[in-house]
Amino acid sequence: MKFELYTDVALTCDLPEHRLRRGDIVKVVDHHAAPDGTEGYSIEVFNAIGDTIAVTTVPASALEALREDEVLNVRTL
Repeated sequence: MKFELYTDVALTCDLPEHRLRRGDIVKVVDHHAAPDGTEGYSIEVFNAIGDTIAVTTVPASALEALREDEVLNVRTL
């Protein structure tokens, strides 16, 4: 799935190096296409008050669109 830039999406996997978990909400900030044809994205992660806590790249398979049957929550890092 291709994601529009600056939209919120959810992680489909844990990113322990950034203390992020599956289901955390991230913002898509750039799209990358690797030479082998695989797609990836740069993402920015914010804390609950809007401060940036991580910027990293992930494969497209690590992201999923938000759905209307989901509820946001808060957790401590």
